[in-house]
Amino acid sequence: MASLQDQLLKAGIIDKSKNQKAKKEKHKQQKQLPKGQVQEDEAKILAAKARAEKLEKDRQINQKNQQEAERRAILAQIKQLVATSRLSREGAEQPYQFAHDKKIKKIYVTDEQQRRLVAGQLAIVVLNDQYELVPPKVAEKIAQRDEAYVVVMNQLDSNPVDVDDPYADYQIPDDLMW
Repeated sequence: MASLQDQLLKAGIIDKSKNQKAKKEKHKQQKQLPKGQVQEDEAKILAAKARAEKLEKDRQINQKNQQEAERRAILAQIKQLVATSRLSREGAEQPYQFAHDKKIKKIYVTDEQQRRLVAGQLAIVVLNDQYELVPPKVAEKIAQRDEAYVVVMNQLDSNPVDVDDPYADYQIPDDLMW
């Protein structure tokens, strides 16, 4: 089977000079674009895109790992603060009730510890589902790292009493026992 150009020549539609001119143009176009160049460009673009996606994924993984390491470091600091500063509750018979996670919790403390808790001289922190008594300075350090660990930290009320309050003369004690 002859090419289209040969068929057009036989039919007399084009002459030999036009045929040769068209062949030269076609040959020039093929020489200008080496074989596979378009495919190489696409491959380079896909490879660059894959590298960029991998870098983004690695960055996200590194950021997640760094946040996890920071969280573990903060937890270790809190554990160390509680372990070195907690007060012993041995021989405690006085119940002290407080709210934690919308539930009323009870721990047993000594009379002195209860008085200090009410006065704001002690605080209650939670660690591994256990409540511990610590000094307020330690509780403040723990709160700086993560406020969720500090459960009770009473402060003396220095707000002035409302003049129009009819019950201003009747203070409700914090250590009221039922």
